[in-house]
Amino acid sequence: MTAVPLVRGPAARVSDQFSLVASTGFPNAASEVFAVEFGRFLDRTDGVSQPEQLFDLLSAFALKFDCPWIAYIPLTLDHKVLEQVRRGPAAMLNYPDEWQKRYFAMGYDRIDPIIKIGRKRTGALRWSDVYNDASTTEIERRVFDEAAEFGLRSGICVPLHGPDGSLAIMSFGRPWDREFQNRTTTYLHLAALHFHLKVANFANPTGIEKAPNLSPREKECILWVARGKSSWDIGMILGISVNTVDFHIKNVMRKLDAASRTVAAIKAVNFGIIEL
Repeated sequence: MTAVPLVRGPAARVSDQFSLVASTGFPNAASEVFAVEFGRFLDRTDGVSQPEQLFDLLSAFALKFDCPWIAYIPLTLDHKVLEQVRRGPAAMLNYPDEWQKRYFAMGYDRIDPIIKIGRKRTGALRWSDVYNDASTTEIERRVFDEAAEFGLRSGICVPLHGPDGSLAIMSFGRPWDREFQNRTTTYLHLAALHFHLKVANFANPTGIEKAPNLSPREKECILWVARGKSSWDIGMILGISVNTVDFHIKNVMRKLDAASRTVAAIKAVNFGIIEL
């Protein structure tokens, strides 16, 4: 899976254009900039047949709004991140690798307040609103505090509810604390919904990929990754070196076409290669 946006060169950001037109005193011009960029995103998604290509287009669109990081995480009815419905859409994210490792190693998928609040809400939410919500505990706020240490300092999340009770969470992250403007939130929300609906259409029985063959050791290693263990932990459990663990995990990532060990673990669960 390609989870890195295919952006070429320093494309002009909508936020820069918005600042320019706002300074001239023409708010309608600012609205037109947002609308034009959203229209281009919709046009570019026409004819796309692979979720990964769609993810690249969404990444490029989000980058124009100063969001270099996005994450799309489908959840089961019990809202566990890794235990997704088999044959459903896979998780796609381009968050920093070190933050992905930290997130699952600490079990933050079990206490992430975005997932908790996403169960009850339908509209886009600023991370700061979730952080300051009265129902968010100090332990849950630690997820945001540590994410900021890895560069994800502000963002929005979009809960995406399906008619069958399914839930996916789309998040857009920024490396600074500046809050999102309402127009930005609206267009990212619309883009997330468009992405979700198209990905759902891709997930049909006729388009199921064949599960790749993993060696017994590769299955063991990726299973422990899915359970939140680091390479050092896995080495101790299996009695092999850290380098050997990393070698097997890299092979799994290659066979599953995954950009990170976390995504590889999720795809291994989806294919039924491992069971948690």
